[in-house]
Amino acid sequence: MSWKTLDDMDFAGKTALVRVDINVPVAEGKVTDATRIEKIVPTIRDIQAKGGKVVLLAHFGRPKGKRVEDMSLSITLPALEQALGQKVDFVADCVGDQAASAIASATGIVLLENTRFHAGEEKNDPDLARAMAELGDIYVNDAFSVAHRAHASTEGLAHLLPACAGRLMEAELKALEAALGAPQRPVAAVVGGAKVSTKLDLLGNLVTRVDHLIIGGGMANTFLVAQGTPVGKSLAEHDMADTAREILAKAESAGCTLHLPRDIVVAREFKAGAECETLPADACPEDAMILDAGPETVAHLSQVFGDCKTLIWNGPLGAFEIPPFDAATNAAARRAAELTRVGDLISVAGGGDTVAALNKAGAAEEFSYISTAGGAFLEWMEGKELPGVAALTR
Repeated sequence: MSWKTLDDMDFAGKTALVRVDINVPVAEGKVTDATRIEKIVPTIRDIQAKGGKVVLLAHFGRPKGKRVEDMSLSITLPALEQALGQKVDFVADCVGDQAASAIASATGIVLLENTRFHAGEEKNDPDLARAMAELGDIYVNDAFSVAHRAHASTEGLAHLLPACAGRLMEAELKALEAALGAPQRPVAAVVGGAKVSTKLDLLGNLVTRVDHLIIGGGMANTFLVAQGTPVGKSLAEHDMADTAREILAKAESAGCTLHLPRDIVVAREFKAGAECETLPADACPEDAMILDAGPETVAHLSQVFGDCKTLIWNGPLGAFEIPPFDAATNAAARRAAELTRVGDLISVAGGGDTVAALNKAGAAEEFSYISTAGGAFLEWMEGKELPGVAALTR
């Protein structure tokens, strides 16, 4: 690894500018899910234990370069203080004399105001990055979830101060390296979701990097169409059939086995508890929709998982939000969790729907690593360079 961690830095008597992601859900003036806040606690405590002063940089919402009071980070203070068990001082700006004065006099943690209140943040304005850099001695990036953004606080700042990854970023990068950088083979990837068109780069990269590519959800229907298989009224991108055939050909030439549903669960209406039936993959009636993969598919995938050493998961196998069309996702996820628990599989998953699906299946806690990042996780899977990570390696 070419990036430094907290262990490589001397924080004694120094101020650490720590970029975190605490863009948490809020309702009625209160944080409703403090998961992201809880995940930054180890980084903060480690820096303090090493004698450093912690100053937090973060964004909240999309204020588009203007001060929007409803998007002030002050709303996160109670949740921050509860997670850390100590007082947090809040400053109404992330640059300037007010921030410098507050940091100089602070004895504990300082939270600076929403970086996106400045138009230069999302433009990666070097002047804004320099103004931030004046406030500290060391830059720590602990926000992998925004590492795909080249912003002043995620990329520009890393070039101006000694820089390293925080504990959360370190864990994320190690997990991703284990999954796709230098994985134990064979490697399987599950890619689900509604549309092929949104995951073209992802599929194109994965077929050259993994041994097994499992396609589920509405995306699988498009591949069935590409093979001349009827899908009735199912969600499918018929105009993407040629592209799907190109991906199938690329997978074959790369030695990647591509897995599609072997049997399907169909229904005439999309609602919880809808009457449904399980049929062979090529037998969807004209008036029905494919809403899940069937038990034969799950049994096959379980065997594939058992033959592999590493699994990457992004997206459900069916309409997991609505029972009974969550069955395939639940069963496959539990099989992956079981193999992980006994040490036979390294499993890494990420993406909003994925995390929700694995939680619903009761499998998330057994996975080797669950990434809470959405866009950054996807861009990493697509093989793209993440500016926030690349800046740490220079």
